[in-house]
Amino acid sequence: MQKTSSRLLALLSLLQARPEWSGDDLAERLEVTVRTVRRDIDRLRALGYPVATDKGPGGGYRLRPGSQMPPLLFDDEQVIALAVALQSTAHPAIAEDADRALATIRNVLPPRLRQRMDALHVTTVRPPDPGAPPARALDLLTTVSTAIQRREVLRLDYTPHQEAPPQRRCVEPHHLVARRTHWYLLAWDLDRDDWRTFRTDRMTLRTPTGPRFTVRELPGGDVSTFVTSRFRGSDGTEAAWPCQGEAILDLPASEVLPHTADGIVEPLGPTRCRVITGSWSWAALAAGLGRFDANLHVIGPPALHEACAALARRYAAATATEPGRLDEPNR
Repeated sequence: MQKTSSRLLALLSLLQARPEWSGDDLAERLEVTVRTVRRDIDRLRALGYPVATDKGPGGGYRLRPGSQMPPLLFDDEQVIALAVALQSTAHPAIAEDADRALATIRNVLPPRLRQRMDALHVTTVRPPDPGAPPARALDLLTTVSTAIQRREVLRLDYTPHQEAPPQRRCVEPHHLVARRTHWYLLAWDLDRDDWRTFRTDRMTLRTPTGPRFTVRELPGGDVSTFVTSRFRGSDGTEAAWPCQGEAILDLPASEVLPHTADGIVEPLGPTRCRVITGSWSWAALAAGLGRFDANLHVIGPPALHEACAALARRYAAATATEPGRLDEPNR
């Protein structure tokens, strides 16, 4: 039988690997009795791990979300993946937090994993951020995202530019949008009775949040149409590519944003984002979206769907050609 400490770590690893386990399954995997599993579950709870018990014939144990972040267990490959992802974080809003997290992980790694992590060192060139300190920005983004999900009015002080005094505003938050090196809040301004975009690094939130609101219909029908119209050239004309399209990528917004300088990136959760961007041709736009090593879901317009289909056929034909057997051109 394993020592109690080793067995607890093994039990925790199992609970993290699957949504639910029966007591019999855990006992079999750990090579102990069901009674020992129950005692070990109680020990984990005493250490702060929120292990829930579902009673009955089909019941079991599951690790549920708690009010605090408990210690986690990762296998070797997960640790290396985390290290690479943290080094690749380019957005100024979370760069400092990513560096601190990376240092925390490295300090507790065994030598074999530390060597692998150092061998995969990635140097990320981050654009300068003239706005708020990154730690504050991350807290602000989290608070704004929560208010959007809960549909709660935000009270804030907003500084339109460096020389202007702060203005008190009450807004109904609609979407959080990343564009180039900045995050923007798209919201209904209750004081102006109109839609507005606010740079988050110029916002200071006031607490508490306001009452819940009913979501309004956005002009143009979607976020991309509205936000794109807010960023115009100095002559008032739309500063846009001749071909513009929209797609969803199965990647975090923070990974896509640094490579979408002329587009808009909207987070759709921790692992997906909406991208609105353009190019000089539909084929170039399709190829540009395809450069991300992730699943791609084209939203539109139809011309972009057609360009992606044509590009897929072209690539399929290219891989079907036997190397060294290209037809000679007619002379």
